[in-house]
Amino acid sequence: MSKQIYVQAQADHIASLAKATPVSALEELIWNALDADAREVRVDLITNALGAVVALRISDDGTGVDVLKADSTFGSLGGSWKRDGGATANSHRRLHGRHGRGRFKAFALGTHVEWRTTIRMGGDLLSYVITGDIESPGVFNLDSAPQPGPGTGTEVYISNASVNCDSLLNAAATVQALAAKFALYLKSYPDVRIYFNGLPVTPVIVQRRSTGYRLHTENGAEARLEVIEWKCKFAGAGHLVFAGPDGFQLHEQAAGVRSGGEPFTAYLVSPRFPALAAENALVMDELNPEVRSYIAAARKALKAHFLAEMDDSIKAFKKEWKARIAAFSEKEKKTLLTLLKKSLNTPLSDQGQI
Repeated sequence: MSKQIYVQAQADHIASLAKATPVSALEELIWNALDADAREVRVDLITNALGAVVALRISDDGTGVDVLKADSTFGSLGGSWKRDGGATANSHRRLHGRHGRGRFKAFALGTHVEWRTTIRMGGDLLSYVITGDIESPGVFNLDSAPQPGPGTGTEVYISNASVNCDSLLNAAATVQALAAKFALYLKSYPDVRIYFNGLPVTPVIVQRRSTGYRLHTENGAEARLEVIEWKCKFAGAGHLVFAGPDGFQLHEQAAGVRSGGEPFTAYLVSPRFPALAAENALVMDELNPEVRSYIAAARKALKAHFLAEMDDSIKAFKKEWKARIAAFSEKEKKTLLTLLKKSLNTPLSDQGQI
């Protein structure tokens, strides 16, 4: 037996959600798992003999999809069940989802999606399967004949993968992009684990340096700025991210600060931001006076941060250069200095000061 669930939304709106990038689609599915109290989430790519991605599996050990609420969970868009509470039932972690969009972004990864979920009902563990297809994105099928399950959790299996999913094969870039999205959340909830193709998604292994600052705005408000510099460049670097004190990301925008080519993410944290997000003030960016004051303070600190880093680099370079040419004659030093000036195309102090 099966039951059909119909989504109360326009087909073109649903289709627009299915055009997300592979990384952003994965992000939403991971958030869905975390919102279901998962402590471990695993993303695995299934490839064919030629190495192309043909399917994806996102599995977790959470509480599963409550089939008793399947009509509201899968049948509404813009009215997610998560609006009713601010924290997960068991771990009391902050809920991410609010609009019920995550499940539709799964179609950005492939044309057919199965949610294989196991929930606890009374003393029993029951497994259900919910399926959806991009050809009918507003209709989901629920298998209403459950089977015994081994443990609670959900496996989202996405088949007939989009060709865009091959971009995920660059594991280093994918892990770094996901680490940037979940950095503060993972710091706030250290018992949570996320894996991509067996690799742990954690800022620790992909960051070059992390530096914290205490900020004061012109209005006297306070905030914390955490600047994480990454080892490699990736799409989405150079952003200023607004977050609540629990590490929950609420809004992001381009930081608008030159970093000398260093990829970074700047996390601006304040207990004030959840309220501003609820008022839709953060999305107004600099058009909102209060938000503008936070952005100004963050940019000022970022500029000072990267200027200081540049000064440190120059000092280290001069020290290394001086040590390298110490054994040369004065004539050779002048020749090398001339070559250095030409290669850098930057004014340098004379040879005696280097």
